[in-house]
Amino acid sequence: MKFGFVMFPTRDAIAPGDLGALLEDRGFESLFVPDHTHIPAVTPEKDDVANLAPEFRNGMDPFVALGALAQATSTLQIGTAILLVPERDPIVTAKAVASVDVLSGGRMNFGVGPGWIKQELRNHGTNPDDRWQVMRERVEAMREIWTKDIASYHGEFVDFADITSWPKPVRAPHPPVLVGGNGPGVTERVIAYGDEWIPMARPGVLDRIAEFKKTARKPGSDEPLPVTLFGGELRDVDAYEAVGVDRVLIWVRPLDTARMTRTVDRIALRLGDRLR
Repeated sequence: MKFGFVMFPTRDAIAPGDLGALLEDRGFESLFVPDHTHIPAVTPEKDDVANLAPEFRNGMDPFVALGALAQATSTLQIGTAILLVPERDPIVTAKAVASVDVLSGGRMNFGVGPGWIKQELRNHGTNPDDRWQVMRERVEAMREIWTKDIASYHGEFVDFADITSWPKPVRAPHPPVLVGGNGPGVTERVIAYGDEWIPMARPGVLDRIAEFKKTARKPGSDEPLPVTLFGGELRDVDAYEAVGVDRVLIWVRPLDTARMTRTVDRIALRLGDRLR
């Protein structure tokens, strides 16, 4: 089982590249960054945005942060956890993902999710009721762009024909797509258009992961699909390993360099020989 971090990069926190280099030096496997383009000041629904931590509002753009990470590290796996695909143009996003994969030498991991703040989705022109289908079509369209010299895709929400886009990703056939979600139907979504599952650490998730590991297979394959657990707790790592979790991402709040170094060292000490 591998261990990594998730953190919103912010202006006052340790720089993304510095955090990546610190984690790489301490033996951690990965660093993922979240995504919110903005947080609505007012929402008609009870989305509880008033109680969000400040970094949800002032986090940096994930692809800018990932570019810095790619250049500051050499072995660390990097990625999004998770990118809100219904708020992102698929052609632009496909180029961004491929560019980070090239800059990192094939270390990009593309975690995707539909978003949950309904007004945030509407501000990007997406009906919240359509977000799962929009995400599927955009991911499928990006796969076409990454793997075809001349790409076309025709769906209800994404429609283009005969486009060319470079660079292509370094990792073949493309960076792994980690599909987020804990609700009904997530296994079918991972099998349909993903490569891995990235659930959040919530009550009942371990039973779901155990069942997923037993039953979720790509057509024609006997290999279990990988699971990255978002927001895992150090006290529960034995339980995660027992059900087959492949990677645990530890959520940390943005901190300055000195305090983040102490936090990373404390976690590394707790994990001990479990680190690579």
